[in-house]
Amino acid sequence: MSTVEVLTRTTAAGPVRVTSPAPREVWWRLAGEDPAALVTQTPTWLDSLCETAPFEDASRLYVFGGGRRVVVPLVRRRGLPRYLTAEESWPSGWGIGGPLSAPGPPDAEEAAVVLGDLARRPALRVGVRCGPDADPVWASAAPPGFAVEALTTYVLELDGGFGTVWERRFHGRIRRDVRRGERSAVEVEVGRGGRLVPEFYGLYETSMLRWAAHQHEPRALARLRRSREFPRRYLEEVAGRFGDGCAVYLARVGGEPAAGVVVVSHGDRAKYWRGAMDRDLAHPVRANFLLQRLAIEDACAEGRTAYVMGDSRPGSSLAHFKEGFGAEGRPSLRYRRERLPLTRADRLARTAAKRLLRFRDA
Repeated sequence: MSTVEVLTRTTAAGPVRVTSPAPREVWWRLAGEDPAALVTQTPTWLDSLCETAPFEDASRLYVFGGGRRVVVPLVRRRGLPRYLTAEESWPSGWGIGGPLSAPGPPDAEEAAVVLGDLARRPALRVGVRCGPDADPVWASAAPPGFAVEALTTYVLELDGGFGTVWERRFHGRIRRDVRRGERSAVEVEVGRGGRLVPEFYGLYETSMLRWAAHQHEPRALARLRRSREFPRRYLEEVAGRFGDGCAVYLARVGGEPAAGVVVVSHGDRAKYWRGAMDRDLAHPVRANFLLQRLAIEDACAEGRTAYVMGDSRPGSSLAHFKEGFGAEGRPSLRYRRERLPLTRADRLARTAAKRLLRFRDA
């Protein structure tokens, strides 16, 4: 059941009403009207999270006197007092959340009201991750109590259709690798609604071992860490809830799964969410390049305007891979307010563990 409150801080247009959790019909309307909306900002994404992990809906709808509505997707951990939990959009590993707004982006006063209200929440930590195309007003309105972390999200624009993307945005080396994949003995199948999840997740487990060797990480630790970050149930839940909006592209070589990608879509944007491969099978036939080409072509055919390829560290091999398809790195900001230095303590512990293991980041 939702609760409604009137904030003590008002705007020139009058009082501000807040409803939490946000009514789904309003949230879906904003997800359809906000041109920057991502699939990870939808109620279905929140429902997948809450079904997979011990979280509950803490989203907030702000209604301003001038008619603007802003929804901030949020979850908090179930079973803990609010002053001992976190309210985040989203928790680590769940991608980009952040506010949705209509009609149009908020003005500076409205954005300041939203972030100011979040800053005063009783939670131990409040975190909001904005997307790469979020309006700049959010950055300028962040209260002093919020720490700001800049990440880089890679986005491929699809305007002009696939012919334009192929000729003008794909680098020559990528086109050569795609053609090599097309000439190779690779069979590709596309499954929607979870049909290929078991085979993809098997590939993901194979990838875990390759990543562990590359990063000097013990195999047992890699399995534990990766299975906690991305359990099979997580993928099954998203695939089941999004149905045709979740596509698994699977490449086979000699009948054996060689590479796979998962793409989740909503509105104008498709999101390359996860990838995995058996390098010994996939690399010689350039299966990954072929799968990305097919996923991008499908996104164009579906009328999407952008293919979001996720976060990468600029200069890394993964960033280089994404740039080859024409994706551009864009800043996407994470705002965090903590009553105790939880993030700093976690980073210090992780850094110490990596040094002990001689861990090497990808």
